[in-house]
Amino acid sequence: MVSEILCGKGIYCLLFKNSSSSVAVGSLGEFTFNSGWHIYAGSALGPGGLKRALRHARINRDKCGNLRWHVDYISASPDFSLEFIVAAKTSERRECEVAGNIGGTGIRNFGCSDCGCVSHLFYREICPLHEVNEAFKGAGLVPFTVKTIF
Repeated sequence: MVSEILCGKGIYCLLFKNSSSSVAVGSLGEFTFNSGWHIYAGSALGPGGLKRALRHARINRDKCGNLRWHVDYISASPDFSLEFIVAAKTSERRECEVAGNIGGTGIRNFGCSDCGCVSHLFYREICPLHEVNEAFKGAGLVPFTVKTIF
């Protein structure tokens, strides 16, 4: 069961497939997104651990919810479909390293208001699943992938 797999503390990446759209992202304002794939790198080190990723999946499935973090706004957009969650169990704050390994075109200040990174949301034209797994491995983490079928 997915909720059993996504337990404990760790970091994760959400891989969204999307069509061209504009989305208002809280205090960051409105952004235009190109059709393709977007990768969000996040941490789940609090009491709920990796179940935070399931919260994002529920918002994406239901297209509504308490929009608290930047990624929630694209999760709730009808133009974004959460296709994969890639995660690794760790008690260390390593999402910035994984985000740095992914790099590339991103939205400035997205998802990184609590660190010094430029962005935690990145764009790709084609499915980045293999690349994201390699970014985790490059950070010395053992990734596991969940195909979202919510």
